[in-house]
Amino acid sequence: MPEFRKWFIVLAAVVLFAGLASAQVGGQPGAGGTTGSAFTCGVTNGAVTPTLRAEGYTELAGDIVIVCSGGVAPPLGSVIPTANITLFLNTAVTSRLLSTTSGSTTVNASEALLLVDEPGSGLNGYGPSVPQTVCGNPNFGAGTTISGVTPPPCTEVVGVIGGNIGVPTLGINNGNGTYSAGTTVGPNVFQGVTSGNQVTFNGIPVMPPATAGDTRVFRITNVRVNANGITAGGATPGSVTASLSINSASSIAITNSTLTVGFVEQGLSATNSGLRNTANTSAASSSGASFAQCTSASITSTTNSSGALGVLQFSENFATAFKIRQNGNQNVPGAIYNSESGFIESLITGSVSSTGSQEIAGLADYGTRLKAVFNNVPSGVSLYVTTRDVTNDFNPSNAAGYNVAQAVLVVSETAGDGGLGNGPSAAAQSTTFGLVPSIGLAPVAIGAGGVGTAVWEVVNTNPSALDTIDFGLFAAFTASAATNSPAPGSFSVTLSYAPTPSSGAFTSTTGAAASASLGIPRFSDSLDITKTVATVNLCTTAMLFPYVINVSGFDTGIAIANTTTDPFGTAAQAGSCSLYFYGTAAPTTEPYVSPIVATGTVWPTLASTVAPGFSGYMIANCNFQYAHGFAFVSDVGARNLAMGYLALIFFNSTNLSRTGLSSAEQLNQ
Repeated sequence: MPEFRKWFIVLAAVVLFAGLASAQVGGQPGAGGTTGSAFTCGVTNGAVTPTLRAEGYTELAGDIVIVCSGGVAPPLGSVIPTANITLFLNTAVTSRLLSTTSGSTTVNASEALLLVDEPGSGLNGYGPSVPQTVCGNPNFGAGTTISGVTPPPCTEVVGVIGGNIGVPTLGINNGNGTYSAGTTVGPNVFQGVTSGNQVTFNGIPVMPPATAGDTRVFRITNVRVNANGITAGGATPGSVTASLSINSASSIAITNSTLTVGFVEQGLSATNSGLRNTANTSAASSSGASFAQCTSASITSTTNSSGALGVLQFSENFATAFKIRQNGNQNVPGAIYNSESGFIESLITGSVSSTGSQEIAGLADYGTRLKAVFNNVPSGVSLYVTTRDVTNDFNPSNAAGYNVAQAVLVVSETAGDGGLGNGPSAAAQSTTFGLVPSIGLAPVAIGAGGVGTAVWEVVNTNPSALDTIDFGLFAAFTASAATNSPAPGSFSVTLSYAPTPSSGAFTSTTGAAASASLGIPRFSDSLDITKTVATVNLCTTAMLFPYVINVSGFDTGIAIANTTTDPFGTAAQAGSCSLYFYGTAAPTTEPYVSPIVATGTVWPTLASTVAPGFSGYMIANCNFQYAHGFAFVSDVGARNLAMGYLALIFFNSTNLSRTGLSSAEQLNQ
């Protein structure tokens, strides 16, 4: 793990717990201790309020910390009273569901957790020093009034553990409605029960610390929310707010019970994400690359890259929009990890999700995934993308280390990364297609409607800078103008996070709600970015015949030659010519379309045939390269006047130079 991430964790702990450093968290009050002051609780943000991606359905809200002090501690042997703590948000809670059966009732227990006294944090006091212990009954928690429930409530009793007096222990059920202090640590990790916009933590043991200066700390973490349901944009971001309610047998005074737990902004920069030129020095043309139907494109080597389309660029709109899957074990309360995963509690698991990954509380199925969907790709065109990030179309990003964002191609947007791990497994990555020696390429499968998808997973980021990740994009096709392949037309690319509803793995409704099977993270299609990639143009020749006449006894002979058969290796093409007339008595139906002019042949006609009674000029547009025209004007029988001229060829980018011709000859094409 890069050193800077370790420092992030250390600094986060310093900031979060500075106010608690001199206090004993979960201190030992002894039997019936008292501070002489009322038991009160204050609510605060666990750290700097995070920025959430407006595209996200499952964004991690900031932790909420409840710090309590004062009150009268119950005596040794007493059952610790409990409270139900409910969090209400202004958008749906989407934390993963890890359903638990309690008797005959199935509970929507989730990965949202409440931790008592920061277990495993390393802070001062008894609470942080004990291991994380999970309560197995999310529906009743540490309650005592339920009998015949499996698993039983994790009732806690004030007891003694290892010389620590007056601490929570897992109570022993005496079978007569009473409990005795146990010899094991009382559970300090509780699952939340999710419903719509709220999550409730049932039966949370609330024992006043009693000793002056000590505190009792409750941390709520792993609350995922539908940030896409919050309006965001402009100079002011949207806000995710949370309100806290505590219900207990005795009154608990709370201050600052409503907090902002997330600011919402678009994660992908709509300005900087898109298609760039092959050198990656500037944005590509808004119309994309241009290909001639009659000229093949290939990517067989770095020196023969006629199929290079450019660089697909994904840019963050804020510095933490791209995240790796996880950063180590991630099991220290309050630490900042800048990953898609939250606080990972490996003791709480579910089944294997739809992505193929093991469900573990707090663990995401994969890191941030970046998706390119190609639309309306012409038949006959193959697309290829680089299997990792690049600096330009052919050069991989050679820089290593945490200061460079990196990503790898994966087989699909919903293929999971498996169990605990830092990135996609070999099985999840796409196989390299060995076309170019210096870079890994993979083909994009093009399906019905000319749609293809490529997805990369982020495996390294720099959370302190705006990251940009680039991927090379290439096209290849064999020119066959005679069979109209590749088909002419433009195609585009849509950039977004992944997975989204367009993949078919979920709908916008199911993706924006808590789920026991869908992968995490999930995103909306609502803020996708679409750019034109390229256009395949017909190979045409446009010619001007400046004087065409069929009046006063004159007629004009017109000849158009298809010279794509030649000794220079030009691709043979065939096509028709459309004739447009401008002048006196022009045909009322235009254009006049010639028969197919085969390669190596000449099509002759007369003005009296195609435009009887006409006088003016004509433009011919032929659907093949290297058309040439000749006109011969004379009176009938050519007895008094006759003249001939070559048609003038308009410059057209598809009129490419023929191999073997001199510069002067090329200009005359």
